[in-house]
Amino acid sequence: MSQKNGEVDVPEELRSELIGYCYRMMGSIFEAEDAVQDTMLRVWQNWDQVREHASRKAWMYRIATNVCLDRLRNAKRRALPMDLSEPAAIIMEPRDSLPRDSWIWPAPDNAYDPLNIVVSRETIRLSFIAIMQLLPPRQRAILILVDVFRWSATEVADAMGMTKAAVNSALQRARATIAQSNLRSDELQGGDDKADEQLIARYMEAFEQYDIDALVALFHENGSLSMPPFTMWVRGSSNLSSFYNTTRSHCLGSRLLPIRANGNSPAFAQYVPSGRDGLLVPWSIHIPEMEHGKIAHIHYFIDSDLFVRFGLPTGLDAN
Repeated sequence: MSQKNGEVDVPEELRSELIGYCYRMMGSIFEAEDAVQDTMLRVWQNWDQVREHASRKAWMYRIATNVCLDRLRNAKRRALPMDLSEPAAIIMEPRDSLPRDSWIWPAPDNAYDPLNIVVSRETIRLSFIAIMQLLPPRQRAILILVDVFRWSATEVADAMGMTKAAVNSALQRARATIAQSNLRSDELQGGDDKADEQLIARYMEAFEQYDIDALVALFHENGSLSMPPFTMWVRGSSNLSSFYNTTRSHCLGSRLLPIRANGNSPAFAQYVPSGRDGLLVPWSIHIPEMEHGKIAHIHYFIDSDLFVRFGLPTGLDAN
């Protein structure tokens, strides 16, 4: 790690690690990448202090934590739709939505972190990110550093400018809050760790052919789907069938590109017909949650800016 030509030369592994940390803090890859950029700027501005510190990595985490705390000071809690309301009682085209800063958003796999031997995949799942948002930001930072990144209380105290006793006290409160949480999305934490490749292939085929019976058959009887930024979410086989029928005109003719998201989980980028011959345009990122050989839930994240963050093409030729 050094300073060259007015910029800080940070190893790519550490930058990726910081993005993974900020993503868990912020719940949004948009905010996480911006926070890391801000961190790099502050590191450059305070380089003399950074290079004199016994642990430059700890000092960078202190800066990243302060950046996140600044950004979260007046922020409301981000969430998944299933944690904000009951499932839709009447199935119709979704209309009501909330601003981008209301939602947890997925992260491309390259925004995970290189410590996948130490840092378990479960801690980058969307359901884990949702639980983290229940904690006050400082407690969130401490729990992530100790329970996810496996730092000692002494290391965390050094990085955050706190006493070891204060770190342990905050950690105890954070764990108690998590233990008492009652989020509906927590049901997704028990999903399969390994992808069912046959299930994934069948989903891709059924969706691209828009075979609704085949699609619904891939879900558990009480399976569900959601579609941020829309607040509406749908649960149960008959409601899923009604929803897919309602949105048929929009999704018919879609093409899915297989990608990876949130800890090497299978995902898809959906491109829909644009109305111009042969051109498909970005629509949503699909992330299925699988359990016991079937789909428990699918997140449809509808935001074309995600395609840029995932490094995806801005359009496809349908032919």
